[in-house]
Amino acid sequence: MTDAAFRENKLADIAFMGLRSAIGVIFIAHGMMKFNPGFAGFLGNMGLPAEMQIPIALAEVVPGILLIIGVLSRISAGMLSIIMMGAIFHVKGAKSLTGDGGFEIDLILLASCLVIIVAGPGRVSLANIIKKIPRPIH
Repeated sequence: MTDAAFRENKLADIAFMGLRSAIGVIFIAHGMMKFNPGFAGFLGNMGLPAEMQIPIALAEVVPGILLIIGVLSRISAGMLSIIMMGAIFHVKGAKSLTGDGGFEIDLILLASCLVIIVAGPGRVSLANIIKKIPRPIH
């Protein structure tokens, strides 16, 4: 492998780790806010049952953690993509890309999750490390 190809691969690995980490932190932060009792009232205003508060919060926090450590990254990104589709179309009504009630950030998060689904977690991930552990022969 040439030196340039080696550096390029390292850069891609670091970039995927950075993308996973950034998306994970954002979803953990947003999910933690949804544990606030006020979020149950917000759900009621949208026509959703208040009992959905904890599942919605966990659906953001758990995949966020899994993205950061690099385990089940594609599945986690898929779950978060569904959440972002809900945010764009159900919560914000896909009315305006920018401005008050705009969904530009939601669209960026959705696109980032789709990149993770397609590209996978990269080599700097717990899933890749686990794959490399030698298995005993029985």
